[in-house]
Amino acid sequence: MASSAFMRPPMIAYLGQYLYEYHKGVRHLFMLTMTPHEAMAVQKSLERESIPFHIQKVSVTKVNVFFGRDAYIQTIRTIVTRPLYELTPEQDFMLGTLLGYDREQQCLRYLNKSRDNREISVNSL
Repeated sequence: MASSAFMRPPMIAYLGQYLYEYHKGVRHLFMLTMTPHEAMAVQKSLERESIPFHIQKVSVTKVNVFFGRDAYIQTIRTIVTRPLYELTPEQDFMLGTLLGYDREQQCLRYLNKSRDNREISVNSL
């Protein structure tokens, strides 16, 4: 059994595959949720490879690290201005679409979220 000192944190273990996909043009935007400590290591790797990134604090123990093509990261900085669960249906839709999630599923998610928001607005009058 391997010592925990030699085990790589899960998100860092995936980073190599994600960087491969980025460089091959398979995907253009990635989002990883991890500890701030893990994020520092990921940040160093991204800086070393000159890959644009954005780090969003989630809590004291978690951050989201977005990385990918520059236009995607600039867009992320514009639309991800609050915790992900607080995004508007439109922001949530844009984020999911940019991350490459299934477009039909994103449309259904958007319709459900926007319907829920309309019901909350009507019920709060």
